Amino acid sequence: MGPLLNWAAGALVAVAIVVGVLLWRPLRAAWKRAEFDRARRDFRGQRERLEAKFFQLAAASGRPRGLRWTDCEFDDEVTYARDRATGQLQALVAVTIAFEAIEGGGMEDVQAVGNLRAATSVFHFDGSQWRTQGRAIFNLNPHEAITYYRDTLVRVGAGGSQTAG
Repeated sequence: MGPLLNWAAGALVAVAIVVGVLLWRPLRAAWKRAEFDRARRDFRGQRERLEAKFFQLAAASGRPRGLRWTDCEFDDEVTYARDRATGQLQALVAVTIAFEAIEGGGMEDVQAVGNLRAATSVFHFDGSQWRTQGRAIFNLNPHEAITYYRDTLVRVGAGGSQTAG
């Protein structure tokens, strides 16, 4: 009876492994969808605070050199992406930025200083809350930024973007 019991136990372990392997991908995908849905809701709820923090940090960054951030208008649409290496979720929002020259910064005589600049503001989800480092990707909208950084970013969500409203 010992060999039969050993064989049955081995068969049960093998079945358990097969079932685990078959269920792992769908369970992982469901968990990622649930995390994305929660993160998206959280972003909508924290958006005003996040935009203010983005402007504060970006304006204090000293970039572009010789210019002071005077205004930043955020688009309504939010495009979500994941970092391919870390899986970290990012929210990308198109922005229009206004600058003025800083006295003595070497940009006072440049006529283009007053031109509005298009960029993408970057926010990241650390697993529990949204944060920003004030990073702006200049001259690219969110979809172009994902395409440009296609080796490191992949679009997520229905059609890649969700309206934050």
